[in-house]
Amino acid sequence: SVFITTVSDGGGVPDADVSAFRECLSLSWKNPYILQLAFSAGIGGLLFGYDTGVISGALLYIRDDFKDVDRKTWLQEAIVSTAIAGAIIGAAVGGWMNDRFGRRKAILLADALFLVGSVIMAAATKSPILIVGRVFVGLGVGMASMASPLYISETSPARVRGALVALNSCLITGGQFLSYLINLAFTKAPGTWRWMLGVAALPAVIQAVLMFTLPESPRWLFRKGREEEAKVILRKIYPSSDVEAEIQALRDSVALEMKEVDPPNKISIIKLLKTKSVRRGLCAGMGLLFLTQFTGINTVMYYSPTTVQLAGFASNQTALLLSLITSGLNAFGSIVSIYFIDKTGRKKLALLSLCGCVLSLALLTATFRQTETHSPMISSIETSYFNNTCSGFSKAVNPIEWDCMKCLKAQCGFCASGSNKLLPGACLSPDEAPKALCLKDHRAWYTKGCPSKMGWLAIMGLALYIIFFSPGMGTVPWVVNSEIYPLRCRGICGGIASTTCWVSNLVVSQTFLTLTVAIGTAWTFMLFGVVALVGIFFVLIFVPETKGVPMEEVEQMLEERAVHLKFWQRRSAPQKG
Repeated sequence: SVFITTVSDGGGVPDADVSAFRECLSLSWKNPYILQLAFSAGIGGLLFGYDTGVISGALLYIRDDFKDVDRKTWLQEAIVSTAIAGAIIGAAVGGWMNDRFGRRKAILLADALFLVGSVIMAAATKSPILIVGRVFVGLGVGMASMASPLYISETSPARVRGALVALNSCLITGGQFLSYLINLAFTKAPGTWRWMLGVAALPAVIQAVLMFTLPESPRWLFRKGREEEAKVILRKIYPSSDVEAEIQALRDSVALEMKEVDPPNKISIIKLLKTKSVRRGLCAGMGLLFLTQFTGINTVMYYSPTTVQLAGFASNQTALLLSLITSGLNAFGSIVSIYFIDKTGRKKLALLSLCGCVLSLALLTATFRQTETHSPMISSIETSYFNNTCSGFSKAVNPIEWDCMKCLKAQCGFCASGSNKLLPGACLSPDEAPKALCLKDHRAWYTKGCPSKMGWLAIMGLALYIIFFSPGMGTVPWVVNSEIYPLRCRGICGGIASTTCWVSNLVVSQTFLTLTVAIGTAWTFMLFGVVALVGIFFVLIFVPETKGVPMEEVEQMLEERAVHLKFWQRRSAPQKG
């Protein structure tokens, strides 16, 4: 057979039919079994999304209950980041577990960890116990982050594989949206944050029950020599006209691997890295997941209520409500990606997404810079009215030069003017008593950001960023990572890439609040913008197009594909007879 390399994409890619999305929808009546497999595994994505989203809203109320958390920024970062540290271990161990014990068992273990973590968090009486619960949930998130898309990818026909793995991304963002809804629903309930964090136990139980009734991945079964079991599942997935060809392709693929790997059950990392196709696959897969984090998406999701406060919106409920809108846009973007992933292709979608991220991060940088340099001044008269002057302000050499930003940087609270928030206000000590006096006087109280007429532009920048990020960079890296590695090391390589994702996530979330204090929110967003710009060139040069390529042929495509350094030149179309 002749295998033509498409000129524009830079890889051996037969065009996926534009009706792939319609075919995916038609599965609901043609072959609901495939959708059952995808949705059941996809609940892992829902849990992953719920956990990353819920902590941002819960943190606003944890600060009210645990005063040590309110006083110490590093403790807030620790509550967010210990889950990510757990996810790093979960992803690393999960990669090995996926290959050794199967995708299904890895998902079941992730559910057990979610359940234990949720119960510990909901019952926490002090911040260290809460952190222990976060570690358990993190371990579950790390395992589920690669096991779910891998299971979906290996139980899906090639034509709709992208759309069904994108469904997992859609459930991740759906989980984030659900977390903001639940955050908002429990704002008035007693034990607010306990409900927010404890609810995650429910989908974990539902997924565990569903996964007990579903089979293992047929590709994993084939690799383990359990051919008859695999054939039964493949006959349920593929139409009768295609199933024998698929079985033969899998048989050939596994036979080829068994010749290469000696002994068959041991995989040496060094040997993997010496294999050209694995090395190129890891470069593309790890690079995409690195970009996903360092373009700043999870800081937007983890800290979006805080970011909204930084934009000048003081109330917790307003911050949560506006965050719900950004989260809704994220979920909508993922639904859009299900349509475009098999139509436009992975590479083109990632490039469009990164270009949009650069533009929206530039808007956020400009807006926050304007907010930081044009904040309301401090009035000595307004400040003395409350009789709770911040010690930093009272000791200042030039108090007349102080504005709201200077007041907040001195660890004080800003009480806005009653008639107009943009007029000079009071710089008070950041304790509960001055805050209560300020609010009693029907004024707004600020400790994170300053009042600004540009606040809505910052919200618009956040919304634009999510609209561009979600359909492309929110989905493409997970789809590419679920299909780009050879079968013999798909779990291990997926684990390595997933670990890269979580290490990057840890670095970004652990440093975001510290960076906003050290260099300001504007320059922090500018750093993310620079990474997105570099990412455009990375995708052009190192990422192949895998749209519509049968999983057994991806390795062959990577072996033949040269790194495309002169990305502006069109490739010649080599043929393989």
